[in-house]
Formats: sequence, structure tokens, C-alpha cells
Amino acid sequence: MKQNLIKVLPALALSALLPWFSCGAQAQSAAPEKTQVSIAVGGKNLFYYLPLTIAERLGYFKEEGLDVEISDFAGGSKALQALVGGSAEVVSGAFEHTIDMQAKGQNIQAFVLQGRAPQIVFAVSNSTLPNYKSLADLKGKKIGVTAPGSSTNILANFVLAKGGLKPSDVSFVGVGTSAGAVTALRSGQIDAISNLDPVITMLSQKNEIKIISDTRTLKDTKSIYGGNMPAAVLYAKSSFIEANPRTTQALANAMVHALKWLQTASNSDIIKTVPENYLLGDRALYLAAWLGVKEAMSPDGLMPNDGPPNALKMLQAFEPELADKKIDVSKTYTNAFTQKANAKFK
Repeated sequence: MKQNLIKVLPALALSALLPWFSCGAQAQSAAPEKTQVSIAVGGKNLFYYLPLTIAERLGYFKEEGLDVEISDFAGGSKALQALVGGSAEVVSGAFEHTIDMQAKGQNIQAFVLQGRAPQIVFAVSNSTLPNYKSLADLKGKKIGVTAPGSSTNILANFVLAKGGLKPSDVSFVGVGTSAGAVTALRSGQIDAISNLDPVITMLSQKNEIKIISDTRTLKDTKSIYGGNMPAAVLYAKSSFIEANPRTTQALANAMVHALKWLQTASNSDIIKTVPENYLLGDRALYLAAWLGVKEAMSPDGLMPNDGPPNALKMLQAFEPELADKKIDVSKTYTNAFTQKANAKFK
């Protein structure tokens, strides 16, 4: 009996340890391939990128085992350059860049949708163009955008094309995304502006601009584009996503967590979470701007089916070089990671 007990005890001990070893192996296999990730963004203070700020400030990236370094640039085109140049692995930027890069032979893929409306507003200065009547009045004028080649520049091109103007008919000036943009318009350095909130609300409240095109609401966005128009996304080179699926999943989890938080966050929650400098010295204005763009935030991070085709159609309206390019929009995004993230945060 004693000998049998001696034989059984090691087996019992081993069986007790097996679940621990199994859980440890599963945890190890589920860990991100890369824990340190560099993200580039063009205008982090904008509502356009608010989900990124929320994920960072509330520690959602850390909860997913990631140490994220976010570099802020003057505009989305600069953030894209960081990705192409290798100083960033992921970009929080406009979806349209995935299409443009495919046309140039580079595979970039979006894997989280942050905004379901562009939130970009095109307006003219009431000071330098007090007698504005039509888009034709902008010929030869200076238009302020966050950065040349950015999503604000793209929307401006689209609006101008509707008025029969080509991008070469105007001069684009990079003015950034905050106080610099406001100063540029007020000082007369630019005649029109394509920018986002809270900048636009600040200029509107003082009647300094006349709004020509507004994509802050779903209704206006669908009216302008004939359907859904994806805005900010998280995108990366397809090679990065393929090599780091667990890291990509962790990023998607953090961002979807932030999007879910934003759906129920109160005004005081927002004010307490964002950095003080985002408020541009006026909390009431910031909150008024937030209420105007809140519905533009994606509730789940999922790309709508008609979004990518509409984005391609919009770009083709003023980019003739895209006309003879075979663009496969199905390769510009994936919902695989956000679908799993939504299952986690039901």
C-alpha cells in the first residue's frame, strides 16, 4: 500500500501542474510579437484622432501588453512619410492614404476604423473674401490645410473639383491643427481653410468663416459623398500585419476599447481625460465642438462595406492618375481584428 502511494503521488503532482503549464503556454502564445510599437499621427489634438488619445491616456494599450510611443506630426501626410521611411510602424491617419499607396505599388492596410465621418470642414475667410459667391472666387487664392497631401488637402481638392477648379488653380499652405491654423486665417495669410474641430468651431463662433462644405455629421457626409466615407483609421504595412498578428490584435483591442468608452463618456469624463492643451484655452468651446462631432466616432471600429469604394470614387474625382490604376479596395482594409475585439468588449 505504501509503495503504491509513493508511485501515485508524483503522478498526482504532475496532473496538478499540467493546467498551470497549459495556461502558461497559452498566455505566452497569445502575447504580442512586439511589445514596443511606434505610432505616427498628424494632429493628435484633433477630435479626428480622439480615440487614439483615449486609448493612450486610459492605459488601454498597456492593458494589452503594449508599450506604445506616439509621435505627432503637422499633418497626416507627414505621418505617412514616417511609416514609409521606417521611423513608425503604425499610423493613425486618413483611410485615403491606403488607396494612394496601393496606386504607388505599396501595400498599406487599415485594421481599425476610428471615424465614420471625415469631420473636415472647408470654409472661406469672411475677412479676405467678404464678397465670396462661388468656388470660382477661390482661383489664385491661398488655402490653409493641416499639411500638403493630408486628408484636409484631399477634401479641399474634392470640393474645388465640384466647382471646376484643379488643385493647381490655388496655393495650399500648411497651417497645422491648432492655434497656428487660427492665427493663419485671422492674420490674412490664407483666404480659405480646410481643417477640423476644435479649430473650426473656434472660428465659427466668432463669425470669422463661411462654411462651404461640412463633413462633421453622418447626414452631411452621406449627402456629399453619396454614402459612408471612412475617416481616421489605424493602418500599417501589410507586411507588418502579417508578421505581427497578435500585436495588431492588441492594438485593435485597445482602440475598440477606447471607442466603446467614448460612446458612454460624459462631458466631464472627456475634459478629465484629454490633455489641457487640447482645449485651446476654452473648455466650453471644446465641449461644444465635441457634441458636434460625437456621432462621427465609430462605435465599433468596423469598416462599412461601401466606405472604401466611396473613398476611391472621391479620389478619382481629382486624381486623374488613379483612373488607369487597378485598385483592389478589398486589400486596403480588414475587419478581422476589430471583429475579435468587439467579441472581447461586448
